[in-house]
Amino acid sequence: MGLMTQSILLARSAIAVLLVAISLAIPTLAAPPAWAAWKPTKPITFIVMAGPGGGADKAVRFLVKTMTERALVDVPFEIVNIAGNSGGDALAELQRRRGDDHAILFTLNSFYTTPLKKPELKIDIGTFTPIARLAQDVFLLWVNSDRKDINSIDDFVKAARAKGKDWVMAGTGTGAEDNLLTDFFNSMYGLNITYRAFKGGGAVAKELVENKCDSTVNNPSELAKYYADGLVKPIVAITPERLDQFKRTPTLNETGMSFHYYMQRSVVGAPAMNPDAQAFYGDLFKRLFESPEWQDYRKKNSLSGELLSGVGLKTYWAKEQEKHRRWKMTIEVLQALSPRVGQ
Repeated sequence: MGLMTQSILLARSAIAVLLVAISLAIPTLAAPPAWAAWKPTKPITFIVMAGPGGGADKAVRFLVKTMTERALVDVPFEIVNIAGNSGGDALAELQRRRGDDHAILFTLNSFYTTPLKKPELKIDIGTFTPIARLAQDVFLLWVNSDRKDINSIDDFVKAARAKGKDWVMAGTGTGAEDNLLTDFFNSMYGLNITYRAFKGGGAVAKELVENKCDSTVNNPSELAKYYADGLVKPIVAITPERLDQFKRTPTLNETGMSFHYYMQRSVVGAPAMNPDAQAFYGDLFKRLFESPEWQDYRKKNSLSGELLSGVGLKTYWAKEQEKHRRWKMTIEVLQALSPRVGQ
């Protein structure tokens, strides 16, 4: 092999090595995180499908505060409470904003129950963009601390049965999760409790503190301040196991009633959201989920559940919606077969 031929081969080899190096480097340079392809360019509307002061409202304000302090987003958030139609108006607003990459919503379980209760609203939750489930919230049955005669579920049933339809359970909306829980207590214990709807967990908590209702099934965060002040007391937790923050409060399971119920705390995008925008929000709320601030908030407020997003979250919605449909039908059958006391 001549000297010239060797030189040509060496040159070709060097070029080949260089091309390989370039080809390996290009993906690293040209493939930034998916969310970097889209960023919000104007204020983000963050809809809460309940009134101020409730568990969802408190969580959203905490999330926005954390995002602002950490400078995770370059634009501000506009928190909008829409409680009408048991959250149906909020769902309708998000559905109306189809394709809007600057509109997200924080859910309650009325995300399932309201479309089932009010089909005339024509809400299809399957069209919404799944972003992140940040937690599952819990319920406790509460009474005012003035009720010295009520310290157990048996005491509660006795008192509610004696008062009949004049016993009032305050909640956040007709057909909402606490309405279903009231129907559960009526059906399982032969009660005739009257359910009265308000526009948020904060208003519900105030009703109980002021003795304007007899009981509620609030989340821990909604009554935390009043509980700390000794104004309200939990009777049972509607959870599989006792909560760390309420170790002295038994679960329904312990009383012989095998039943528990969770409330989702999820972030939802408008229908037909840009996939890059969905990826941006998914990454944003993943970082929030993993932050020490949110983990502390979860612990303080008895929140549980792993992070869900994308297909996993959408599958969860479908299962939960079917569960609520069957539960609603079961309660209706029980109510028909077992006339309530006092009717």
